[in-house]
Order: sequence, then C-alpha cells, then structure tokens
Amino acid sequence: MSENQNEPREYDAVRGGQNLIPANAAVLGGIPGVKSRLASPIIEVRIAALSEALKYGEAGLDLIMQALQHDESIQVKFTVCSLLKDRNEEKIKQHLRNYFEFDVITVDAEGKENSRIKSFAHYFPEDLGNGVVLEMVYIPGGTFMMGSPATESGRMSCESPQHQVTVPTFYVGKYPITQAQWQTVMRNNPSRFKGKKRPVESVNWHDAVEFCRKLSEKTGKIYRLLSEAEWEYACRAGTTTPFYFGETITTDLANYNGNYPFGGEPKGLNRAQTMDVGSFPPNPFGLYDMHGELCEWCSDKWHINYDGAPTDGSSWETGTHDYRIKRGGSLYRNAFYCRTAFRNYDYAGDLLLMVGFRVAVALAVPSSLSSL
Repeated sequence: MSENQNEPREYDAVRGGQNLIPANAAVLGGIPGVKSRLASPIIEVRIAALSEALKYGEAGLDLIMQALQHDESIQVKFTVCSLLKDRNEEKIKQHLRNYFEFDVITVDAEGKENSRIKSFAHYFPEDLGNGVVLEMVYIPGGTFMMGSPATESGRMSCESPQHQVTVPTFYVGKYPITQAQWQTVMRNNPSRFKGKKRPVESVNWHDAVEFCRKLSEKTGKIYRLLSEAEWEYACRAGTTTPFYFGETITTDLANYNGNYPFGGEPKGLNRAQTMDVGSFPPNPFGLYDMHGELCEWCSDKWHINYDGAPTDGSSWETGTHDYRIKRGGSLYRNAFYCRTAFRNYDYAGDLLLMVGFRVAVALAVPSSLSSL
C-alpha cells in the first residue's frame, strides 16, 4: 500500500452517490464503482457515472445500455443517447434506432423563445400496412398534480381541486391519429380538411373507440383511448405552467385562433384549417400537437370537478350519462382553451367537426430494449 497521503487508500473507498465524501477518501472505482453510482437516487450522480462507464469497454457499454433500458429518468436516457449516437457499433445502432431526437422549446411571458435544448424519446413503430406506420412513444410512469393551480389565469371550477395522481408507464401516439392511419384501419375518411398526414377529424367518441377495437384486432395489442389523467400527464411532460412551452403560447408553436391570444403575447395567425401532424414543436416527452389543432377524445365520462376522481391514472367511468371528455383545444378555439388543464365534454354520439384523438397502449418493453 502506498504511503503517499494524496493517493487513495483501499479502506477509504465510499459508495457512489453519497452526498458527503470524507477528506482524503476515494470514490469506489472500476466497474463496481460505476454500478454503485448508477444505482444512486441522485440523477446527477447517475449521469456522471455514464460518462465514466465508457472507460471500461464492453463491460461499461453493457452498463450504459442497461441504464437506457431500466432508468426512468428522461435526463439519463438523453445522456445515453448523446454519448452513443455517433458510435458505429452495430449493437449500439440497433438499440438506438427507435430513439428520435427533437428540440424542447420554452417561451417567456411575451411568447418569445428563451430556451431550446436537445432531447430524445423512445418509440416503437406499429406497421399498419400499405406503408402506413403508427409511432408509439414511451411515457415513463410518475406522479403529478392534475388540474390547474388557484393562481392560473382564467382557471375554471371544473379544473379543481388540483390533486395528486400517479400514472403507470404506457405508450401513446406521437401524433393524433392521421387520416392515412384511419383510412388503413377503417376504410373511409370522414375528415373535412383532407390530407394523409393531417389528423382525422369529424369523428365521434364511439368512432374513436371502434378504431381502437379494430386496431387491437389488427395488431394483437390492446389499443385504447387515453384516460383524462393520462392525457394531462402526457401533455404536461413534467411541466407545471399553463402550456408545456411556458406561461403562454403563440401560433408559431400551435394551431389555434391567433386573434385571441393568452397572456402577454401578440395576436397571431388564424389558419382556419388543420395542418400536417408534427408541424409544430413537441413537448418534453416528444409528443406533438397536444395544444390546439384538434380537441382529443379521452375515455372518461364527464364530471363537473375532480371531487372523487381516481388517483391511479385510470378512466373515470361512474355516472349514467354518456358525455365524454375532450382535451387540447382546437384550431378554431382561443389560446385559452389550449391550456394543459382545460377540460371540456360532448355527447359521445355527436359528430363533431374539430375533434380527433390519439391512442394509448400498455405494453411490455419492446424487443429493441428487452434484448439488452
């Protein structure tokens, strides 16, 4: 053993992720140290361990790929993708092929962009045939506050009481269901604004449920509408502001009636028609068009507030009526109606012009991850 007091000593080793490291102590090194730090509850410690793991060849790469598979943190997954995206090993390319990169944008109170950062999300492609693919994005489970806080401008009584909900992991459509996807499954197209990449609209709640039934038969997976809690959790993507972009929104960021802005931003465009899905920036989960474009059907029945609402992310099905939840605002509505917390309803059998939907599926980890 070395007598040099500046060199680490074997009995000084401490577990990675410990907040306080004794003076003259050494952090546990090698693969055991990396494993220890990757198990830390502190995200920053796990992220630092990922970079260190690259020093240890195949054994380190295996740890990095295990983190990609098992760590729920979006920051950790982003770090893994950033570290490995330029590597050419076939093993790595295979496991990263179902990750997509995107920019996460935020704006200030006047609607001016104040940040733009890169992120990644995992998805799996569902082949519907005829070259039509449905992309389903991984949404990590978590707990959030559903509804609007008392301080939110224009909040409505139906958005209260704000309450804690825990949502299990699930997958959700990267975009609203498109006309091409609907045509492939349902063999018709009811939409007013035609376009294969535009979202399907003019569908009632029962139509959307029937699409899910036929899609499930076609794929062997159980597709369904999102519950209202899942929808808000997916839309917020960890944010707490009225919009996932921040305190306000602009028509550069979403498709709504820009003659009626929200907050301090100026008036914008009134396009008066749908756009191709993905025409506007996504939220931090990598989901597009959650604000504006179309209202989206959820599975839940309507209730006038959240008193007695489920706290496990499930659909709220009590009641004898058949009024169903809609979320997200639409191209004809004011910016106010595009808020993450805003909720509305219509009769399930009504054929509504600017209403569409996206689908969810609870699914085991895809083979691209489970083989790691």
